[in-house]
Amino acid sequence: MIRHVVFFSARDRADYDRIHDGLSLLAQIPHHRHFELGRNLQGDMISDAPVDIVVYAEFEDEAALAAYKAHPLYEESIRRVRPLRDQRIAADFTAS
Repeated sequence: MIRHVVFFSARDRADYDRIHDGLSLLAQIPHHRHFELGRNLQGDMISDAPVDIVVYAEFEDEAALAAYKAHPLYEESIRRVRPLRDQRIAADFTAS
């Protein structure tokens, strides 16, 4: 199983809802086993880059993750969110 975690920071706090709405499109993509989207509840006092919104998804394998990223709704989400976000940090790892 592949776990996919992505952290987003907003350029402007006024855009939180628009970023969340754009990322919520990802839940409609059928290739994940599990999908969650939420706002970060705590700040990291060590980091200069706050995390505002988190995407967490699980995929059966790398092929399912690739199909997810190739889906048109993934591209639409990027189109909506990229202009509003400051940073995006993603990690994919294999879980046992």
